[in-house]
Amino acid sequence: MSNIPETGRTRRVTIRLVVLQVLVLSLLATLGGRLWYLQIRNGKEFTEKAQGNHIREVVEPAVRGEILDASGRILAGNETKLVVSVSRTALLQQKDHGKAVLTRLADVLGVPADDVKNKVRLCDAKTPQPCWNGSPYQPIPVTQQATTQQAMQIMERREDFPGVTAQPTALRRYTNAEGASAAQILGYLSPVTDDEVTKSADKTGRERRLPSDQIGRAGLESVYDDDLRGTTGVDRLEVDNLGRVIGSAGTTPAQSGNNLVTSIDARVQKVVEDQLNQAMVEARTQYDKETSRNYIADSGAAVVMDVHTGRIVAMASAPTYDPNLWVGGISAKDYEALNSKDSNYPLINRAIQGQSAPGSTFKVISTTAAVQAGYDLNGHYPCPKSLTIGGREFKNFESEQFGDISLEKALEVSCDTVFYGLAYDQWMKDGGLKPKKDAQDWFFKTAHEFGLGAKTGIDLPGEVAGRVPDRQWKQSYYDAMKTSWCDQAAKGGHEYADEIARENCADGNQMRAGDMVNFAIGQGDTLVTPLQMARIYSALANGGTLYRPTIGKAVVSPDGSLVRDIAPHEDGKIPAQGKLLQYIDQATAGVITSGTAAWKFTGSGWPQGKIELHAKTGTAEVAGKQTTSWLTTYSNDYAVVMTISQGGTGSGGSGDSVRRIYQALYGVDDKGTIDNGKALLPKPQAELPKFNPDGTAIVPTAFSYEPGATFLDPAPPAQADQPAGLQLAAVEPTRGGGYGRGRA
Repeated sequence: MSNIPETGRTRRVTIRLVVLQVLVLSLLATLGGRLWYLQIRNGKEFTEKAQGNHIREVVEPAVRGEILDASGRILAGNETKLVVSVSRTALLQQKDHGKAVLTRLADVLGVPADDVKNKVRLCDAKTPQPCWNGSPYQPIPVTQQATTQQAMQIMERREDFPGVTAQPTALRRYTNAEGASAAQILGYLSPVTDDEVTKSADKTGRERRLPSDQIGRAGLESVYDDDLRGTTGVDRLEVDNLGRVIGSAGTTPAQSGNNLVTSIDARVQKVVEDQLNQAMVEARTQYDKETSRNYIADSGAAVVMDVHTGRIVAMASAPTYDPNLWVGGISAKDYEALNSKDSNYPLINRAIQGQSAPGSTFKVISTTAAVQAGYDLNGHYPCPKSLTIGGREFKNFESEQFGDISLEKALEVSCDTVFYGLAYDQWMKDGGLKPKKDAQDWFFKTAHEFGLGAKTGIDLPGEVAGRVPDRQWKQSYYDAMKTSWCDQAAKGGHEYADEIARENCADGNQMRAGDMVNFAIGQGDTLVTPLQMARIYSALANGGTLYRPTIGKAVVSPDGSLVRDIAPHEDGKIPAQGKLLQYIDQATAGVITSGTAAWKFTGSGWPQGKIELHAKTGTAEVAGKQTTSWLTTYSNDYAVVMTISQGGTGSGGSGDSVRRIYQALYGVDDKGTIDNGKALLPKPQAELPKFNPDGTAIVPTAFSYEPGATFLDPAPPAQADQPAGLQLAAVEPTRGGGYGRGRA
């Protein structure tokens, strides 16, 4: 018998019963609350979800909108092709995961089985192209080149090809209108990924993009993707628990995407592409004495801009590619070629992503900086064959010398030593190696005012900002590189690179005299894009307005009604105004008539005196490479800029091709005869700003340059008299820096 008293045992049993009752009541309360939540609180939501389990959606892809040139020519459109697609979901239901199906399919299509298998595998970090980077639940296109006979074989033998379909599908087609590729402008499409589907869902959870969608990956296809892709249609079918269709739950018809009208003229685009290629071919026949071999001319870019609106008329980049390679899935061979060093990466749009030193084309900015700093616009400045600054000799191209010359003449003949002297003198005024707290830094400040060191804002993805190597950049670069420089310096090497590393380790954050004088001629660490220079020279042509470059002009519905206008946008004014603008205008006209570009325009099929043309040549030196050819030009209507990497001198590399572009624009034949009927863009020329002797503007009447738009030059105030010119007598030794020298 137990020794526990009866009363204690009863109490313990009672406590256990109470605890058990509490647990039971808690479970009942929890269950009741959960039932209330499911049936009352969220009953409607779960009822809708349950009903949704009996709904199956059949997706109808929307027809993508077209991309048109300024005259309505189709640059990117659609065409119907027989597309064979495979469902991965259906393949995975096979015992062998569809290997036999894919082998039979490859046999019907007449292609290697591995090619078909590779196209339906999913992309990841370790899987090379070709592979599928879209949703794994979306049918994967295997070929868009199926014949009618092949499609019939597949559809008639459905039991042999479970999950395989062959049906007409609207596919993207890049038309090469007028023979123009415009690949880097247009871009390309590829399937939407699951992450993109998820991220595109709005607050209600409704997907804005479906797994069947294609998305723009580059160019205009990317920027205007929301306008172009339209709305996918959905047919909702009611099915029973066996998946059999028992009715319709409604249909949302597909809506075609809107069309994009651009400022590109396909005929001009063709000419610019051809002339860029021709310039590179011709450059490769020219001998480079400094490297003892012909120029490589490995890449280049060209831009034609409407100076009154900032609209891009043509933009070419070389090397280029065929965007149709991406339609229906790109092959491993083509993908490798597009991303190969041997092909020099043709996917890059070098007009907005190619950065290089601008060479002497930068001197219009340096001229403006000098005037803003107080140097006499009408003064004369020494142009010796070289200057020794900081123990280093800075030369003119081929050691030319012109004595004391004006800034206009310095621009015309591209005298480096004039700008070396101006920049060095201003550097000394700012304190030299011990800069003043209020250092003016006119040359850097002016470059920023011209829009350099910042993106232009063009409606294309991937634009780069270039670089203005001012004091702020100098310090940030030093902070990033100091450890590397000092480690190299500690090794005690005696190569040139080792000496530079020791110098930079000690005080690489200082703005040295060499940095300053190199910057004044567009060398050293300065980087610009061809588009930035086209924008600057357009501003010189139109009276000083910096327009935001644009390619899109309007978004138009499939029925032709206007959805959205894309108007020109003013971003500001360049600091060159009034007398100074007129002065630069005269100097750049002299480059064509008697300066560094005259040999390409005088007696070479150009109607001197009939079409006003202006230019600045540039030959930028790049460490370890051949020189970069730059030619920046403008007329009353257009700015044309061409640059060729490792292409020789400015006018020598690009002069003939730029002249031919203008000849096509204005209908000029090789004898210099103008035929307006043959002009590709037969629009009247706007007058450039004219000025009175005191610098006040003679305002022209409103000039119509485009339907519904007018151009009226604002009248800038007269420039004040400037201080006397620079004296070079007090040049004192100080350490140089940077590298290279500019040429005409």
